[in-house]
Amino acid sequence: MRAGRDVVLALVLGVSSVAVAADDVGQRSQEAMAVTQSFMKELGKTMMGTMKAQGPVAAIKVCAEKAPELTAAISRRQGWKVTRVGTRVRNPMLGMPDVWEQKVLAQFQARLERGEPIKGMYFSEVVNEPDGRYFRFAKAIGVKPKCLICHGAEADIPAPVRQHLKAQYPFDRATGYRVGELRGAVTIKQPLISM
Repeated sequence: MRAGRDVVLALVLGVSSVAVAADDVGQRSQEAMAVTQSFMKELGKTMMGTMKAQGPVAAIKVCAEKAPELTAAISRRQGWKVTRVGTRVRNPMLGMPDVWEQKVLAQFQARLERGEPIKGMYFSEVVNEPDGRYFRFAKAIGVKPKCLICHGAEADIPAPVRQHLKAQYPFDRATGYRVGELRGAVTIKQPLISM
């Protein structure tokens, strides 16, 4: 009889923790959105400042060096994994979407094709993975006119930028975009404590 109660209690606690996590997704999503917006604002400000002061070739270093520094600092501070992933990857060592991110990028593309604006597009959920439970969040990144200097059609990328990209990223696939397309996402992976 006691063993039966223990099983029922374990099931109730398991369902309860799932319900708590589901209720908590909204709060976690708001926190993740705030972190994402802060990161994108700081990266954009640094990028535009560097572009104005030193030109587009120097601005490439912002994406190559400053963006990973920013995401690493946020990750350490928050205890989360914060990263950027692309629909077409410039650097295969960074920015390759995992399976969950690939699925979400495909969903974002479908939502875009149905007419949903990229600006407010995000997705979050709690997932079970082989090494634990996680809150996952992704905020879509759209292509803006300023992005085309490095991510547009090859013929439209200035020659010095093209040469620098080819030298730094020999496996670059992150060109050929047009304004309004889905470029990728900022993603967050937050470990959840199991009960």
